[in-house]
Amino acid sequence: MPGTTSVSDAMIALLVKDAGSYTWAAATTGAENAASYQLATEKSVMPIGGFSGSDPSPTLAQFQSYVASGKIHYFIASTSGPGGGRGGAGQRVGGEGGSSSISTWVSENFTAQTVGGVTVYDLTAPVG
Repeated sequence: MPGTTSVSDAMIALLVKDAGSYTWAAATTGAENAASYQLATEKSVMPIGGFSGSDPSPTLAQFQSYVASGKIHYFIASTSGPGGGRGGAGQRVGGEGGSSSISTWVSENFTAQTVGGVTVYDLTAPVG
């Protein structure tokens, strides 16, 4: 399917480990991007910014509250602009509009790691 994300075995293993302890195994920009991870893992993945990645849902404050409450384990960086798409090491984090403030906050407060060629942040381990 055009625009969908191919999910590596390493990413699947990361997301399913301890997924039952979280409301969302991960969050990522765009519904299509989130759907790829959700279908591959059969775990809940939060789509930030709706279909296009530009809707203000959730807000930064809501997202920060979810993270502080331990409801989201990982943030999967998106690199193809609005709507998500393929993530990769060293590439721009996030999309446009509503998701960009969340992406910026995550990249400033959590350490990036690369799993299966995709940049991922563990939201349970803030920097400093």
